[in-house]
Parts: sequence; structure tokens; C-alpha cells
Amino acid sequence: MGFHHFIHHRNSEDLHTTDAGDPGTQLVPGKPNIKSSRTRTTIFICLVLLILWLIGVMVYQTHKPLPKGISYESPLYQSDVKMWTDLTYPGPDGQPVHDREIGPRIGQIIDESRKFLVIDMFLFNGYTHKGQEFPEVSEELAHRLVAHKKKNPDMDIFFISDEVNTGYGSYSLPEFEAMKAAGIHVIITDVDRLRDSTPAYSAVWRTFVQWFGQSGQGTLPNLMASEAPDITVRSYLKLLNVKANHRKVVISENTALVTSANIHDASAFHSNIAFETSGDIIGDMLAAEQAAVNLTSPIKLPEYEPGSKPPVQPSDQANDVDVRYLTEGKIYKYVLEAIGQSQPGDTLWMGMFYLADSNVMDQLLKASDRGVDIRLILDPNQNAFGRDKIGIPNRPAAAELIKKSKGNISIRWYNTGTEQYHTKLMYIAKPTGKSVITGGSTNFTKRNLADLNLENNLWIAAPKDHPLAQDLDRYFHRIWFNEGAAFSLEAEAYQGKTTWMKDILFKLQKWLGFTTF
Repeated sequence: MGFHHFIHHRNSEDLHTTDAGDPGTQLVPGKPNIKSSRTRTTIFICLVLLILWLIGVMVYQTHKPLPKGISYESPLYQSDVKMWTDLTYPGPDGQPVHDREIGPRIGQIIDESRKFLVIDMFLFNGYTHKGQEFPEVSEELAHRLVAHKKKNPDMDIFFISDEVNTGYGSYSLPEFEAMKAAGIHVIITDVDRLRDSTPAYSAVWRTFVQWFGQSGQGTLPNLMASEAPDITVRSYLKLLNVKANHRKVVISENTALVTSANIHDASAFHSNIAFETSGDIIGDMLAAEQAAVNLTSPIKLPEYEPGSKPPVQPSDQANDVDVRYLTEGKIYKYVLEAIGQSQPGDTLWMGMFYLADSNVMDQLLKASDRGVDIRLILDPNQNAFGRDKIGIPNRPAAAELIKKSKGNISIRWYNTGTEQYHTKLMYIAKPTGKSVITGGSTNFTKRNLADLNLENNLWIAAPKDHPLAQDLDRYFHRIWFNEGAAFSLEAEAYQGKTTWMKDILFKLQKWLGFTTF
């Protein structure tokens, strides 16, 4: 065979080769491969359908109706309110001083209860990072509850919490197991039924991952506490949805305490606040907790019997205090309303662990423009359970408020060490009429305010000469003016560490929804 004849023969074979996978298809020059074209079309259609499906999941899961009883607003009641605080600050020798009132008061509420006890607590475990030492408050509370149940076997005790304490289903928590064995109802809230706070990620998770669950032998180290058991990949994927039952409340037939504090070993030294009240509002708190329980369990909480006990520490002015119980988005409504109604002559105090919500910040700027004296005490966001953070969100948020208000909004940083200023509190002190107070579990971020987490706050209105208003005045003045200790630092102490990169990251996180705040 000559060379030219060989080339002609090979070209002829190439032009008429039969596909081994499809003997009936010939590759004809100038014509597309029909099977390949169909495959590409099928893949394209599938991708389009998948994208449309994910968009549909995103839209539905961010706008779906809230479960019944979520985002709750109680009627207005008149009852006295008592404030409790935890404060950590440097002592004269430079060593930290821990003034703790909230944990001991919770212990008293437990000991005094006889008919029922309902506790909802976000963080409740004894796990820490290696080498850290904290008071064993979780185990202590579990033992107290078990002992109380044994003394009062006919009494119903309910403990509601978040799956963060079980590594999102990777392991069991010894404290929970001990309480269950004693006959205490332990309920882990199913927050999947809430709206999604990271919709792009959650749409993928809901479509492909959720069906496999989270339980199993963990293989990855626990980043929240190195001494905690390892967790599964699926648990980490669940965590990335970033939503929680963030409530913190203790309810008995006698009284109810709403707090920013977790009963959690690694949080034991954090600075926090709590408000305690009593009376018929307890019935509303139980109804709101029943809504949280209903997300997971058919268990029925007890009903409040009016007249169980007179108000907390009654005084001649008790009936002058207005109280309302709020959860989730209703907290948002009243926060924006209170700031929006503030007037020249008012002083707006805020003690806040996380401040990032755009609407709250806009209202603060408008209030400042109206002549309201605004003073914010913020956590510098430099530490989380002994691990360093980079100052987001508070440092870029503070820089933005100072700049846009032309320095009229005053900011000081709580002087934290290895602990956090974990308080969530706003107090609008008015020269006439009733001052407005709100405090509880809720950080002023979109995730905490916009019906994405489970949250709870008390809303209170009190005359300026009422003991509660006086307690709040003393609390904020003590920290702001460093009365007796170096409680707070001026804004410049951390603002110099707020770089343009942090500001961009802060804004990008808020826009995308991929935040830890």
C-alpha cells in the first residue's frame, strides 16, 4: 500500500468510524454527535431545574409562615421587676473580680419551686478547651435539678435546650442523660422549622444533606471545645445553618427570670443581666415556651394558676411598672419603636454583646440627629471562650456609628479579659414619663431580631424614681464612669484596630448572611 493510498484509507476509516457504545451512530463529517448533544441538553435542563428548585427552597424557607406561637407578644401587665447582674472586672491587684448574682438566684428559684419548673437555656454543658478552668456550673445545676426532683417526685420539671450542646446530634450530654434518668423532661428544640438565616447554604443542605441525620461516630475535632467529643461531618454541615434556640428563661409557679446569661461552664465569668417578674405574665411565658416545645415534642407544659404568689419584692410603686413578654420578631418591633420614639432630653443607654442590625443602627443615627444622648457600652469582640476573635461585628459597627453621627454617638468598650461582656440591654432614660427598658437573650443583629432564632426579652416601662430605673442608672453610670474599678475603656482603645478590611468583611457578611453573629 502506497503512502498516499494509506492516508486516504485512514481518513476514510476516521470519517466512518462506528461508536462502540452506540453501533448505530456514525460520526459523519460536518454533523454533530446526536447522543452527545442530547446528553449536554439533558445536563443543562437538569442544572436549570436544580437551580430553580434551590431558588424555590430559598424563597420559601425565608418567607414561610412561622410556626404557631413563635414571635409572641404578651398583653401589657403591671408587676414589679427586679434586676440581677453578673460583672467581671479588674480588681485592685489586677486580678479579675467576679460578682455573680444570676446563677445563685436561679438556684433559689429552683429550691423554692414546688408545682413546676420550666428552664429554657441555649448553652448548657461543661465542655471547654484544653487547659481552661471554669466553675462547673452546668453539672452543679443538673445535680440541683435531679436532687429537687427526688425531693418532689410529683413535680414536673422541663429542661429545653439547643442541639449545640450535643454537637448537633453527634453525642449525648451527660447532664441531659442524668436529668432524663431522674424523670426530668429534656427537650432539644428542632429549629429546622424556623426560617433560614443562611438561605443559599441552607437550600443546598435541605436538598441534599438533611436526610442523612447527624448521629454517628464523630471523626472531626470539636472546634467549640477541644475537650468535647469529636463530631461528624454531617453535624458540622448542620451547624453551618447558623440558627438556634437562643432563649434563656427560668419559670416556676412563683416567679420568672429572663436573662442574657447561659448556665455554661465556659460562660461562667461573662458579664450579664437578668430581669425577674411574677404574676399573670408567667402564663404568657409558658405559652411561648409551649410553642418552642411544639417544634419538637407533643409534651404539654403546665398552665399557670393566677395568684400563686405576690409580685417580686412588692413596693408601693409596683403597679406603676408596665411589663410585656416578647419573643423573636416582636422584640425587633419594640426595639425600633422605642428608639424611634426617643426625644431630645432622653438618654439612650445600651449594653450589648453584638450590635450589627442595619435598621437598629439607622434608628440610632436618626435619634442622635434629633438630639438624643446615645451612650453605648459594647463588647470588643476579641474573645470567644478563650479563643481570639477579630472584633466583628462591634468594632466596624462602632466606627460606622461614630463617623456617621460625627462623634455625637458616644461609645465605650467593656474592659474584658478572657471573658465577654455578654449583656443584651437597652435603657432609654426619660426626664418625664416612663423610661423604657428591654433586656434578655437578644443581640441586636438580624439573626437575633428577625424571626430567625428563638429569642426572648422583657419589655418594661418604669417611672424614673422607681427602684428599677434607679438600679439601671447606677449600673450604667458605674460602668461608664468607672466607679470603683476600670469597667470600661474609651472608644479609641479598639477603634485603632478596626481596619478597612474588617469593615469590608463586616458588610460582606451582613449582605451574604454568612455570619457568626
